[in-house]
Amino acid sequence: MTFSEQLNEYLSILNCSAKELSQISGLSNSVISRYRSGERVPRPESEKLNQLCEGIYLLSKEKAASKRTSASITPFTKDEIYTAFTNTLKQPDNSQLCENFNHLLLASSVSLADLARFLNYDSSYLSRIRSGSRIPSDPEWFCSETARFIVLRTPPADRIFIEKLTGQSIKDINDSATLCQLLSGWLLNTNTISPQINQMQSFLEKLDQFDLNNFIRSIHFDELKVPTMPIQLPGSRSYFGIREFMTAELDYLKTTVLSPSMENVIMYSDMPMEEMSKDPDFPKKWMFGMAMLLKKGLHINMIHNVNRPFSEMMLGLESYIPMYMTGQISPYYLNETPNQVFGHFLKVSGTVALSGECIAGFHNDGKYYLTKKKDEVSYYRHRAQALLSHARPLMRIFRSDNAIQYKTLRTRLFASGSQKNIVASLPIYTMTDDLLCSIFAQNYVSKSDAAKIFSYTAAERARVESFLATASLTDEISPIDKAEFERYPLRLFLADLFLEHDIVYTWDTYQKHLALTKQYAKTHGSYSLKISTTPAFRNIQIQICEGKWAIISKNNSPTIHFVIEHKKLRHAIENMVMPLVET
Repeated sequence: MTFSEQLNEYLSILNCSAKELSQISGLSNSVISRYRSGERVPRPESEKLNQLCEGIYLLSKEKAASKRTSASITPFTKDEIYTAFTNTLKQPDNSQLCENFNHLLLASSVSLADLARFLNYDSSYLSRIRSGSRIPSDPEWFCSETARFIVLRTPPADRIFIEKLTGQSIKDINDSATLCQLLSGWLLNTNTISPQINQMQSFLEKLDQFDLNNFIRSIHFDELKVPTMPIQLPGSRSYFGIREFMTAELDYLKTTVLSPSMENVIMYSDMPMEEMSKDPDFPKKWMFGMAMLLKKGLHINMIHNVNRPFSEMMLGLESYIPMYMTGQISPYYLNETPNQVFGHFLKVSGTVALSGECIAGFHNDGKYYLTKKKDEVSYYRHRAQALLSHARPLMRIFRSDNAIQYKTLRTRLFASGSQKNIVASLPIYTMTDDLLCSIFAQNYVSKSDAAKIFSYTAAERARVESFLATASLTDEISPIDKAEFERYPLRLFLADLFLEHDIVYTWDTYQKHLALTKQYAKTHGSYSLKISTTPAFRNIQIQICEGKWAIISKNNSPTIHFVIEHKKLRHAIENMVMPLVET
């Protein structure tokens, strides 16, 4: 029996309403309603559970003593009520199972279609379990078989994600059966998921907080001088072992920086990252070398290996945030899954190439080869260009210099269907011109900028009105009190205009705009405004058309848009847990 079923049974036996229980227990009507529907359950040993048990106990005493009760009722004891409820709370939380299942698919690199065939399920049914709209009929069998499939399909060298998910070391687990049992138990577990795997949230938080100007100052980027003295390296050289591989990467960066060539750079690697990242100095030297490439003005086509475990992929993307912000990096991915036998490495610039190879699980026994010989560089460049021709954009990045292309793409994407936005500030299309004028006056906005914003606002109003005629739109905002607002005033979100200066609300103008937005929701049936109980992003907005695309927009430092259609990244954004309440 579930918690909600037990509660409803008590109310039926006592022949009382939720309102009566609310009054006698001190819990609100809405809390009782959520408990009855199964939308919420109290934590074991919580004050709310104690209040609920006390309320039912008092009601049972009252009903037993009442002469108006048609049937005799034996009052329940406090202990039996508490025990009945806590027993339901000890049962597996299948909603948590769905969430764990989703995180497992994100963390591993297995295909949902392959898992469906293994379980003899329809892929769409697994998708519904993943989203929480369906529950497996036999949770224990489902978790056991899913765990068996994951272990069978994941080579031992790639199983580190199991350790991160479960929070338990697996280095001493030598048999698959024990590993399956560990993973299956985690899938059924009701404990909170380890924050280590919430890499998408971490990526977005870093993006939200990142300030390119501060970063440039912190690494003295503006003071960097691109050297012109040629580096004395042989025409070609081979490197063996992890330590020499790190030297090879740095030699490649030095040679590229010192070369007179301004040809685009192409980079790809599906080699393991862990050993090199453990070195205390290499990541800093590598990042400095990459900064020098960007300082020189080179454009980098980076082909990411997205078939790594999700957490490892997101950690890699986080490290690229500063470089993405320059607009000089175009990220790609290969749709085909690389084989799991060989590791590959290829980086090519105008006059130098670095190639690498290894057997999976034996990175230290591999070989890197750096060459400046023209015929060999030409061979590797053609090879890299062929690889790039197979790649797809991981995300498309737009800054002010390609604003027209962004506007064109945005128009096409917004015709895709219903949309959800997680916003840092209120939507401009619900604001009146009079309120805009007040905000402009308080911020000393120039006439030219005011004209741009008025024009943009009018276009947005018309676009959204037309959009709502055929699709639904939801905006999610986070509540903010006056004290927090005074510390961190909210700004108009005008990233589409690529304005690099802030236009801030006062508390009064923000409250007026909030009232206008709530009124807009009342008068437009296809529009809804929801309040998220999680802390807000301050500088980014996320727009989602489920199953199709997501756009992450940053309002300042710099103003930039990331358009994401890659399935794994998009799905992670769609499935971020954002607790909501209706306005």
